[in-house]
Amino acid sequence: MKRTNAQSISELLQDFYKENPALRQKILEIRIQRAWGEMLGPMIMQSTRDIYVKNGVLYVFLKSSVLRSELILNKERILKSLNEYAEANVIQDIVIR
Repeated sequence: MKRTNAQSISELLQDFYKENPALRQKILEIRIQRAWGEMLGPMIMQSTRDIYVKNGVLYVFLKSSVLRSELILNKERILKSLNEYAEANVIQDIVIR
């Protein structure tokens, strides 16, 4: 039996995301949170107390004030790298506390 409307999995996922943009946004936000640990390394991840995305802003709470100042100085570079990792413009700002 031959199917005439066969689609690849990537096409199906793209169609699904087009129908559910809120779900796609949430997946991209989770990808950004995961990227924080992968890009900045285990030492920074150990010092991170909490991380979440709300309204296009990444909120990061750190234990170390020294690390906080270093990350604030590199905020623009980190922002660009995280959006490149997610392959979308997910976050517009980072708040480091």
